[in-house]
Amino acid sequence: MALTIVPEALNDYIHEHTTPQSELFDRLRDETHASLECPQMQVGRIEGAFLKLMVQVSGARRVLEVGTYSGYSSLAMASGLPEGGELITCDVDPEATAVARRYWSESPWGDKIELRLGDATQTIAAMAEAGERFDLAFIDADKGNYIRYWELIVPMLPAGGIVLADNTLWSGRVVDPQEPSDHALADFNRHVLADERVENVLLSIRDGVMFARKR
Repeated sequence: MALTIVPEALNDYIHEHTTPQSELFDRLRDETHASLECPQMQVGRIEGAFLKLMVQVSGARRVLEVGTYSGYSSLAMASGLPEGGELITCDVDPEATAVARRYWSESPWGDKIELRLGDATQTIAAMAEAGERFDLAFIDADKGNYIRYWELIVPMLPAGGIVLADNTLWSGRVVDPQEPSDHALADFNRHVLADERVENVLLSIRDGVMFARKR
């Protein structure tokens, strides 16, 4: 997964001026890099802090995540949920999510997280059919399905609901897309911009975060 390159000195400055997270997150990061393939798929500390704050300032009580990996982003968002809040996270990888489950169980917020293993499009479609609703959604899974996830999720949000999508700058390759993943993300960004159901801003946090609010 692509990452935007930030000068090291500036990256250090950003970290120094962001509220730190607990050592549990550090251990999860370290284990992810030591034991799992593609550790760059894990969100970083700055994006994790951003996700937590987004949950808090939005007042979200129910959060949907598409793409769990080793559980860092789930843990960050769950830490921002109020008492009685719930986060449902979707993934297909039993190995990475086994790591996630262990760290969730150590945290004060693990009981707010529910993992649903299986094809996320089917999982979300079933939840939509059942009338489930969410206040905030975070998309960070297979890039070719971003538009499908978007179209499933937006109707499940109330007015004022929020969708966040990761990797929407794709190390700048959305500017001149060449590979299928480049085109998928460029198409997604255009799709969101053209969707009159939302207003949006494309943020340069880490590898790009699309932030959209339902009208």
